[in-house]
Amino acid sequence: MTRDLAAAQYFYSRVLGWEFRSSGLGDGFSVALHEGMPVAGIGALAERLDLPVAWTPYFAVADADVTAARICERAATMAVGPLAFGTGRAGLAADPAGAVFGFWEGVVVPDWSVGRGRAPAWLELHTRDAVEASAFYGEVLGWAGEGSGCCVASHEHDHVVLRHGHDTVALLSGGGAVDEAPDPHIRPRWHVHFPVPDLEEAIASTVALGGSTAAPVRTSTTSRWVVLADPDGALFTVVAPQDAGP
Repeated sequence: MTRDLAAAQYFYSRVLGWEFRSSGLGDGFSVALHEGMPVAGIGALAERLDLPVAWTPYFAVADADVTAARICERAATMAVGPLAFGTGRAGLAADPAGAVFGFWEGVVVPDWSVGRGRAPAWLELHTRDAVEASAFYGEVLGWAGEGSGCCVASHEHDHVVLRHGHDTVALLSGGGAVDEAPDPHIRPRWHVHFPVPDLEEAIASTVALGGSTAAPVRTSTTSRWVVLADPDGALFTVVAPQDAGP
């Protein structure tokens, strides 16, 4: 969600190579495409909604009303909805620690999943207590359910890892090992990671267009990533393959 749809489209088209098309949701919402495949949505914030400019993950659910009820039953907050939205129904909520997320009941893009193709590379929740967050989302979204469409969460090292089949789709991190006390200094937030072929090029484009880096570049044995902020302050992460050494 952004305050200037045209400016956001311009920024992300240069940084992430996206193109945009209109949707059935009116002039205030557009679909981002990469190589012809949908990867994200960008919507203009309505003045009546007091919401921050931000990237927000939306999770597919079978019944929006049931999901909203589960959220409220577990001391979390329903911010918007569920409301009719295009071909389905959507809601916006905050988990008990304050991290904002959305949910969607309706048609989804066939074979589209985090971690595949041009979809976001993965999602990451920074929270104070990863175990507590895992229990909340598992109960609200049915991660521990049965069937091919369900996700499964498991504790691995200092994260809770969420998988859909063979794909790793999200990490829940509490800032320490899962059996340690919660970290009170962490501001709970979902981060969306988008794949890019060249990390330095993405950083340079972001800065040139009025954005900024929000954290140092981090590395693993397979990838490098950095948190960026667009000109409106919305945080997002770009991740690129680790360059082969000499």
